[in-house]
Amino acid sequence: MSSAPGGAGDGARDVVLGVDIGTTSTKVVAFDVRGEALAQHAAGYPLEEPHPGHAVQDPQLILRAVQESVRAVVAEVGAGRVAALSFSAAMHNLMGIDAEHRPLTPLVTWADTRAAEQAERLRASTGGLALHRRTGTPLHPMSPLPKLVWFHEQEHQLCERVSFWIGVKEWVLLHLAGALVVDHSVASATGLLDLASLRWDAEALMLAGVQLEQLPEPVPTTHVLPGLSAEGAAATGLPEDVPVVVGASDGPLANVGVGAVRPGVAACSIGTSGALRVVVDRPVVDPLGQVFCYALTPGLWVVGGAINNGGVVLGWAGDTLAPDLGEEPQEALMELAGSVPAGSGGLLMLPYLLSERAPHWSSLPRGAYVGLTRAHRREHLVRAAVEGVCLQLATVLQSLRAAGLEITELRATGGFARSPLWRQMLADALGTEIGFAGGYEGSSFGAALLGMQALGLVPGVEVAADLVEVESRLRPDPADAAVYASLRPVFAELYEALVPTYRTLRRLAPSLPLDREPAG
Repeated sequence: MSSAPGGAGDGARDVVLGVDIGTTSTKVVAFDVRGEALAQHAAGYPLEEPHPGHAVQDPQLILRAVQESVRAVVAEVGAGRVAALSFSAAMHNLMGIDAEHRPLTPLVTWADTRAAEQAERLRASTGGLALHRRTGTPLHPMSPLPKLVWFHEQEHQLCERVSFWIGVKEWVLLHLAGALVVDHSVASATGLLDLASLRWDAEALMLAGVQLEQLPEPVPTTHVLPGLSAEGAAATGLPEDVPVVVGASDGPLANVGVGAVRPGVAACSIGTSGALRVVVDRPVVDPLGQVFCYALTPGLWVVGGAINNGGVVLGWAGDTLAPDLGEEPQEALMELAGSVPAGSGGLLMLPYLLSERAPHWSSLPRGAYVGLTRAHRREHLVRAAVEGVCLQLATVLQSLRAAGLEITELRATGGFARSPLWRQMLADALGTEIGFAGGYEGSSFGAALLGMQALGLVPGVEVAADLVEVESRLRPDPADAAVYASLRPVFAELYEALVPTYRTLRRLAPSLPLDREPAG
């Protein structure tokens, strides 16, 4: 995919705006059918933590960020060139609104952990694994299903006032297009949708205490709304007849953005958190429930696992182990890590600073260093922290293979890719060659391609495999890969061995002083 300045248009509607509503900012990029990015704008908003375990946002601020970003891009490319808006949005968020569509709750994000007890209870129940396999969504505090159980147990009176339970994209579409719908991709990440029928799951609704009429209508990700409302047109600078493609969720669309859309091609990303996903032609969840499965387009699904602890671990290492390195310590930290050999002198770090998702999907785990001796210095601790992130992704890759999926190619993106050492460590830990895409625009490009598919401008999102150029490939170093291969089973065993300790620490937590944790 190339990024080039926009040229003069011929008056035709030849541009689709990919609107990516992320956790801390919205990014809008205008693309033509060749995949060229013509203009872009981003606007941020805070992630608030008013109480321990809460991670919420003001939906009004997000709506204004979307409106501002669309308006800025439209001003640059011209309203007459815009063929459609198409959306991507963060998964697993939830908010309640009343009959007049006014918010009754803040937007509760994926990072909110207040439903940990409810998630563990559901997961341990006799039907927990069956529910995961039926809906494709792990029973974890991130998921809207445990969040809804929490609301009905803790905020029952508020729930009686809620007319609709929606997510952030449904909120935005309601204001821009006047439609209350949810795409199959976002819906399949709620824990409430049956993957086989693509309808709301009756048992999940019962557990959540939600009536069918309180949820938006599920529609395909290629569903086209006929246009903008008067409010939406005024806020964006677009005419009311511009089509609005409902779009999908950001995880599956990230695969499209990096061109990982063909069988066996996996996408790995490491930003604040991390993920590893692959596109398949049918819903797949392994017998142990270690992976998720979310819809992408009719006939395409994305299977994978996300981790909470990606770049946030390196940030913690900088703050805690090397505060003397300044405000932008990543390069210096990786230089420290590079001064010691693979394996960090027998030191392992379980990087569960924000508990963890795949493959165990539990809010129990905490971070731990194991194997520490007097001989270890901070460079060992820093390297072990980065290795821990890579080894955790290796366990996700193993879970995908355990689900019967063949991974023949891996493409990676994210902030980590700026570090040559981290790139190499990931290739070594995963034991496979990794390709790095150029001109990466992520979920906004995926959303735009999905919009083009919906309008018939491209045959399908699979064209991303040809539009996205792999600029470089990196092979594992045989010696270091052998070290990590020997450490992977030890790393996996440590999680299981420490589960009783995690449970004890959770019981002790109310009597221990707590520091405020970042939400990620």
